[in-house]
Amino acid sequence: MRLRYEQIDLRLRHAFTITRGSRDTVPVVIAAIEHDGITGVGEASPSQRYGENTGTVTAFLDRIDLSRFNDPFDLEPILREVNGLSHGDASAKAAVDIALHDWIGKKLRIPLWRIWGCAAEDAPVTSFTIGIDTPEKMLAKAREAAAYPVLKVKVGVPNDREYIALLHGASRQRLRVDANEGWRTREEALEAILRLEELGVEFVEQPMPADHLADTVWLRERVHIPLIADESVKTAADIPLISQAFDGVNIKLMKCGGLREALRMIHTARSLSMKVMLGCMIESSVAISAAAQLSPLVDYADLDGNLLIINDPYHGVEVKTGKLVLRNLPGIGVEKLS
Repeated sequence: MRLRYEQIDLRLRHAFTITRGSRDTVPVVIAAIEHDGITGVGEASPSQRYGENTGTVTAFLDRIDLSRFNDPFDLEPILREVNGLSHGDASAKAAVDIALHDWIGKKLRIPLWRIWGCAAEDAPVTSFTIGIDTPEKMLAKAREAAAYPVLKVKVGVPNDREYIALLHGASRQRLRVDANEGWRTREEALEAILRLEELGVEFVEQPMPADHLADTVWLRERVHIPLIADESVKTAADIPLISQAFDGVNIKLMKCGGLREALRMIHTARSLSMKVMLGCMIESSVAISAAAQLSPLVDYADLDGNLLIINDPYHGVEVKTGKLVLRNLPGIGVEKLS
C-alpha cells in the first residue's frame, strides 16, 4: 500500500465566524491510499481547538509506513498501528481511516452505507449553518438558505438573542443553535436558553466550556430542550463521562479519528439512550460524504461543510430540500471534479 497526500485551501462563500474567531479560507489535506490498482481517498480538516493544523497533519502522515501491510481489509492491525503513533492527531488519523474504508468499498463495488446495512432513505435532513455576523447579514444568509428547512445558528455573543429573534420572526425554518462554549457562566447560559426556548429553538449545542461539566449538569436540570455535546466529547470513551450533562452527542470524524470510531460512538450513545448527531468542520465532499454513509443511523445531521465552500474538488453526497441523498456509488461515493 502507498499513502500520498496534498493540501488544498477551501474558499468559503461567506466569512465564517464563531465565538473562537473568523476565517474565509480553510486549509485541508486530502489523502489517498493506493493498492491493487484502486485508490481510496480521505480528508483531514484540522482544528486549532484540538491542537492540529495542516503542518501537524502532514508531519503525522509522513510517519506512517503502510508498505508492510498487504491488504487494506486488515483494518484492525493497520489502524491500531496508526492510532498508536500519537495520543492526538485525530483529523490526520481520520484521513487514513476514511481512505481505507473508501478503498474497501471500491474493492467490493458497494457503498459503505450498504456494507453497514443502512437504508439510504433513512438519511436525515441536514441543517445549514449560519455563522455569527450582523443581524442583517445573518438574515440575508438565512434567506439565501431558504431551500434548507433547518438552520443551525452560531451563538454565544452578547447580541445573540436579538438575531435569533429576528430569524425566528422572519423565517419558517426550524432553528437549532450552537454556542461553541460561548456562555461562560451557568447563569448566563440558563438565561439565554430559557429565552431561546420561547423562540422555539429545537436544541442547544455545547452551551458552556468543555471543562464546566458540573455546571452543565446544573444547567440541564433547569432547561427544557436538549443539550448536545460537541467539544465535550471526542471518542466513545468520553460518552459515559458526560452522559449526565447532555442529552446527545455530536460526532465528528475529525474529532474521533474516523468512521470506525464514529460507528463505535453511535452504538455507545444509543446504549445510554442518548440522541446522536453527525457534525463536521469546514470540509470538502470527501469527508462530508464519508460521514454521510453513517447518517441513516443518527437523529440529527449537520453535514453542510461542503455547502459553505465555492471550490469543492469532489462531488459526493447530495442535498435535496435539505435531505441528504446518498449515492449508490462504491466506497464513500465521491468523484473528483476536473
